[in-house]
Amino acid sequence: MEGWPKGAHDGLGIVASILLVVFVTATSDYRQSLQFKDLDKEKKKIQVQVTRNGFRQRLSIYDLLPGDVVHLAIGDQVPADGLFISGFSLLINESSLTGESEPVVVNEDNPFLLSGTKVQDGSCKMLITTVGMRTQWGKLMATLSEGGDDETPLQVKLNGVATIIGKIGLFFAVITFIVLSQGLISKKYHEGLLLSWSGDDALEMLEHFAIAVTIVVVAVPEGLPLAVTLSLAFAMKKMMNDKALVRHLAACETMGSATTICSDKTGTLTTNHMTVVKACICGNIKEVNNPKNASDLCSELPETVVKTLLESIFNNTGGEVVIDQDGKYQILGTPTETALLEFALSLGGNFKAKRDETKIVKMEPFNSTKKRMSVVLELPGGGCRAHCKGASEIVLAACDKFMDETGAVVPLDKTTADKLNGIIESFANEALRTLCLGYREMEEGFSVEEQIPLQGYTCIGIVGIKDPVRPGVRESVATCRSAGIMVRMVTGDNINTAKAIARECGILTEDGLAIEGPEFREKSLDELLKLIPKIQVMARSSPLDKHTLVKHLRTTFNEVVAVTGDGTNDAPALHEADIGLAMGIAGTEVAKESADVIILDDNFSTIVTVAKWGRSVYVNIQKFVQFQLTVNVVALLVNFSSACFTGNAPLTAVQLLWVNMIMDTLGALALATEPPNDDLMKREPVGRTGKFITNVMWRNILGQSFYQFIVMWYLQTQGKSMFGLEGPDAEVVLNTIIFNSFVFCQVFNEISSREMEKINVLRGILKNYVFLGVLTSTVVFQFIMVQFLGEFANTIPLTRLQWIASVLLGLIGMPISAIIKLLPVGSS
Repeated sequence: MEGWPKGAHDGLGIVASILLVVFVTATSDYRQSLQFKDLDKEKKKIQVQVTRNGFRQRLSIYDLLPGDVVHLAIGDQVPADGLFISGFSLLINESSLTGESEPVVVNEDNPFLLSGTKVQDGSCKMLITTVGMRTQWGKLMATLSEGGDDETPLQVKLNGVATIIGKIGLFFAVITFIVLSQGLISKKYHEGLLLSWSGDDALEMLEHFAIAVTIVVVAVPEGLPLAVTLSLAFAMKKMMNDKALVRHLAACETMGSATTICSDKTGTLTTNHMTVVKACICGNIKEVNNPKNASDLCSELPETVVKTLLESIFNNTGGEVVIDQDGKYQILGTPTETALLEFALSLGGNFKAKRDETKIVKMEPFNSTKKRMSVVLELPGGGCRAHCKGASEIVLAACDKFMDETGAVVPLDKTTADKLNGIIESFANEALRTLCLGYREMEEGFSVEEQIPLQGYTCIGIVGIKDPVRPGVRESVATCRSAGIMVRMVTGDNINTAKAIARECGILTEDGLAIEGPEFREKSLDELLKLIPKIQVMARSSPLDKHTLVKHLRTTFNEVVAVTGDGTNDAPALHEADIGLAMGIAGTEVAKESADVIILDDNFSTIVTVAKWGRSVYVNIQKFVQFQLTVNVVALLVNFSSACFTGNAPLTAVQLLWVNMIMDTLGALALATEPPNDDLMKREPVGRTGKFITNVMWRNILGQSFYQFIVMWYLQTQGKSMFGLEGPDAEVVLNTIIFNSFVFCQVFNEISSREMEKINVLRGILKNYVFLGVLTSTVVFQFIMVQFLGEFANTIPLTRLQWIASVLLGLIGMPISAIIKLLPVGSS
């Protein structure tokens, strides 16, 4: 036996190595958990419209207090427990609390609103009674523990790789142990001492077993899950800075494989800052892009027409004009609503005065299926009047009368209808979003139980709303095209508006197809399968059309589909897609909950950034796997071949654990945190069926492993004569040189692994402080192990010449790696 303290060196070395690995892993996990907490907090930050102290304002749900009045609309999540004050057609989905899928009608008779439920239809004002953990939702959440430990598809795939490698390692470990032990057993057999075992013999067997166990430890790539998590966490944090909030880890890597993006138009490709720039009232077309033009239009129109127009805009709206704390007018509502309200104010309208003239009897909010919004008003002189607005063709088709230039109501004949449809088309060709406004007198009265009429309206006018294309969208679409990602526009707008915007964005090409939802719906399955690959624009689409398109792209054409959405009705398509992208500003809470990523600035360019980061995650993990498999192969071959041919292993347990530390923990830190470069968006996407370990990776692994094994084998067989080693320490010095050279081979191979196909592996290395920190710490620790830890690490201090030789042998691996990259590889 070696005795104390020499006998404890190996044990203490192993314990120290394990503690170091545990410390680095734990620190990394802790920092990552802090990141996830920050992200979790961020995704729960929901802004709501609140009236407090008589003033309307936007507040975070965390700042709500009992007594606040909250304004809710379709798709909103109820932020606290409270009571219904007033509203229209309010349907609440309570499935998150009760499990019941049927929506609940909330009104004066059933006034209770519970936190965590969602507004399925209608709108209302609610008085908050309870907030935070005292709400029903809070009490339920207190009984549950947060999830978030679900494995991503890539982690599942890599776990399979790790299992196979582990089994191979176990096989080699068993063979190594048998070969090493067989030498001792045959020696004792020849000496006739097979049944006589001393403490030294037992210690030698134990050392053989330790080497075998260490081979298993080195072979099992336990750094793979760490690399995936590190890379995803790093990407998530950076994406947060780039205005993308990742809700599900898997979305990072999946987005890197995306082959198709189905994007909404409004607010994603366009700025969502809408203004009414053209109007056709009483057949009179006028540009109204400034207050003077609007004032001129007002003076040209009959008073009755202006009165009806203002009544329609101010009452048939989900928006509101309020006075803020500074005494200034503030318009609240969706961009479309605010554009219309701004137009009405520029005509000299007074929102509050107009609302006070009539009483709203019933309201049907806009949704993407009906594509219209309706309201019934009780008039001061008795009787009722219905107003509707929405998609121009749909509302115009519901009209049988119109107001002529004198303000008189006349029948809408085919000639006039064709003329108005021509105006709608001309507005749309100018990339304007068109809305038609109509009203209907209801002398016979109206009951709340009745449906608001769908036909028999009088056309008041048509407005053209400008929503400019976002800066940089055309470039982003071009980037997607060069990256092999097809961008499709799916919108509820008129087909001419959609085509004009799509051309401006570079989405619609000469051979591309633009189709309307109703036409898409009527196609047979065979016709659909022929059309879908060519579809670049789908206009007047319903949520079901979007869902059908996404489903066929995924299942029939095997595309990896990313879908953007902002409305409640987009939830099915977001759920169906491989990656659901919800809009952070315009998106409803229902859409956000169905999404994997929330685009905080509603910008298409951010979606392209998410795709770039997704590709970066995938490639970084490939780099790490390539690096790790090279170390695995060489470590296994060196110890196994040495055990077979010389009867001992040059790399001891402590040394192998240190190598394991380099390749697992530090390697994961270095390679998994490489930032993306623009070249990532110049290659084809991996897609659904792409192999993770590619032929390029196998070429690099086998080429580098062959070089390293030749170096190690040459040192082992010719090292003593090469360095002129003699005397009792010759074996220890040689093993130290082998260990040192092996580590430096990994250090330089780590640099070579930064690029799998390119020769220039130093590009951007000085900007990657994590990578430089890992390399520096590896070299410093290696120097300490060799020069100062002596028996503890089974090493002996090396001379300057021996150090230079070790470093040079590692450095030569870089040009070798560059030459290997020049070798062509096929796809199979």
